[in-house]
Amino acid sequence: MEDEFKTVARFRDSMSAHILAGMLMENGIPAAVIGGNSVYTSLDFVDEVLVKVNAADEKAALDLIAANNAGQQD
Repeated sequence: MEDEFKTVARFRDSMSAHILAGMLMENGIPAAVIGGNSVYTSLDFVDEVLVKVNAADEKAALDLIAANNAGQQD
């Protein structure tokens, strides 16, 4: 059975994940930030932070992320 949600990005910090999720939502793609809570932040042991979207929106999200990353490399 196909997953209902797909991971489109992984981060080590929640701020970057929330920025990406906000960009996706501003473009009509519902997104959620999962993870990132750890009591060991002083040891640089941070849970991976995931940005997830509905499976039906995965391609559009990945295309938007790729287009955004291409624009930042100029």
